[in-house]
Amino acid sequence: MTKHFRIAAGLAVAPFALAAASQLSAAPPTDTMMNDQVGSYDWVRPQADYIRREVMIPMRDGKKLFTVIVMRKGTKDGPILLSRTPYNAGGMTSRNRSQKIEEILPIMDADFVNDGYIRVYQDVRGLDGSEGDYVMNRPLRGPLNKTKVDHATDAYDTIDWLVKNVKESNGKVGITGSSYLGFTSLMALIDPHPALKAAVPQSPMVDGWMGDDWFHNGAFRMFGFDYDLGQTVKKGGGAVPKGTGDEYQAYLEAGSAMDYAKAYGLLDLPVVRKVLEHPSYDAWWQGQAVDKLLGARKLTVPTMLVVGQWDQEDSYGAPAVYQALKANGTPSDMVSLAIGPWRHSQVNYEARELGPLKWEGDTGAQFRQRYMKPFFDCHLKTDAPKCDTPPVVTYATGENRWEVSQSWPAGSYTPLYLAANYGLSWSKPAAGSDSYVSDPAKPVPLLPRPVHMQGEEWKTWLVHDQRFVDGRTDVLSYSTGVLDKPVHIRGAPKVELHASTSGQDSDYVVKLIDVYPQENSANPALAGYQLGIGIEIFRGRYVHGFDKPQPLEPGKGYTFQWSLPNVDHVFLPGHKIMVQVQSSLFPLYDRNPQSWVSSIMEARPSDYVKATETVTYGGDAASAVWLPVAGD
Repeated sequence: MTKHFRIAAGLAVAPFALAAASQLSAAPPTDTMMNDQVGSYDWVRPQADYIRREVMIPMRDGKKLFTVIVMRKGTKDGPILLSRTPYNAGGMTSRNRSQKIEEILPIMDADFVNDGYIRVYQDVRGLDGSEGDYVMNRPLRGPLNKTKVDHATDAYDTIDWLVKNVKESNGKVGITGSSYLGFTSLMALIDPHPALKAAVPQSPMVDGWMGDDWFHNGAFRMFGFDYDLGQTVKKGGGAVPKGTGDEYQAYLEAGSAMDYAKAYGLLDLPVVRKVLEHPSYDAWWQGQAVDKLLGARKLTVPTMLVVGQWDQEDSYGAPAVYQALKANGTPSDMVSLAIGPWRHSQVNYEARELGPLKWEGDTGAQFRQRYMKPFFDCHLKTDAPKCDTPPVVTYATGENRWEVSQSWPAGSYTPLYLAANYGLSWSKPAAGSDSYVSDPAKPVPLLPRPVHMQGEEWKTWLVHDQRFVDGRTDVLSYSTGVLDKPVHIRGAPKVELHASTSGQDSDYVVKLIDVYPQENSANPALAGYQLGIGIEIFRGRYVHGFDKPQPLEPGKGYTFQWSLPNVDHVFLPGHKIMVQVQSSLFPLYDRNPQSWVSSIMEARPSDYVKATETVTYGGDAASAVWLPVAGD
């Protein structure tokens, strides 16, 4: 049987082989020396289940912006979902060279294009396929931008063209995107096009000095140099060529931010010079703060602001815009806030875990399907369902569940005081103090060495186990006893630190930490784990105002106040709450020399000195972290 089957199969194939041979022989032989280079190849084949168009959309000043329009074949009356990006619109719409629409677009787009949405990505002015000049965080038309164009006008002109030329659309447009794309989404809300009906800015860059990419409360974030070099250089761009070794050592040996920039030729980059020229919160930074721009206007486009609880890059922006809009009377049906258990931009990816933390399912998909897409649907679809967007939606880490609140913060601020014997107390303790020596030559690292501020280490550093610094002589660790009931916080914890320095300047870093039980057979990886719930820095010279840097008087007590990132977290029974205080977080933030210099960016080696830092507690100078405790 086997022998006869093989003979039959061979006979069956023969006619096809003959047909193929005849087709080849019908054309003249290909010249052996014909040039094998071909001008182009359209990788979107006729069998593709989508349409992908590349167009150049004209702006009001005559420049044209490269734009990619993608939709499933047969789409009609579809809402348009726009993202304006500095990260290559062509690449973002060709994730894989596939004939399936879900494969060529980012993961988060599948739910939308499978429900009739038209997805549009555009290169911002001056990058990749778009014409014009690229200005990092191009300011709004006005004192800092004397031209007639900005991201607001470019968004307006883009939307105007799309609704007039994409015949498969229903004429309604939404805008979304994370990080820089969150920034461009917010800018589109200023003097918006009438067809713009909804926006979901995610982890937007809002204020680069107060708490997003370049500074946090005046402390400069050194990793920004890598972004600048990769983002603004046409040839030779990428990471700063400092090698692949310990970044802690590389930055330490370089010296100040200015010394580092000089060593690697970064002063040739206009964006680097601009930042180094503005170390304080002057009119240049204030004039670019998007929360201030939006807070001064009436919001006319329904907006859902999104941020990750452990966003390592832009934790400040979304809550700042939310608070600015609520302060000017914007109602909840026009602005809402969402906080998920994510790193930067993780809302757009699979989000079942973060570092050692595991959630109840894919929280990214849950959010997109339960909240984000229904929000767009009710504002953009032709036969739209009724809007039922929660005013605030957050994920309660610790108990791992989604929660809805009517406002934010959603807790009552309650002080947790630093106390004697490195304790924490819910009642004001007796007065006392603790001291440590801060040495700029041996700054506290943000991660165990060797430090690498890229890849998974960077994405998850905020949830790294803090035991690696607990016990250092330049870190103070205060702790409660074992909790006998849960403590649920919803909001941004507020730091009130009473401290003095023997120097003339100082940085203070405060960490709010959830300490897991020492024994945890159910999850050994978290036994004794010190999980950072909020970590933030404050540069002491700005105690009198972020636009008023002044030297600190040695030995004089000051009250330093700032906020930690917004969280929804439950400290469970059996856990402890810890607060750590230190004066460096290196090399994420540049070192404070602790002597007085007009610009820390330009500190000389001799300016870096040891200083004794004294933290007081109790009495009239009671240091505390004010927790937004929910009344569960």
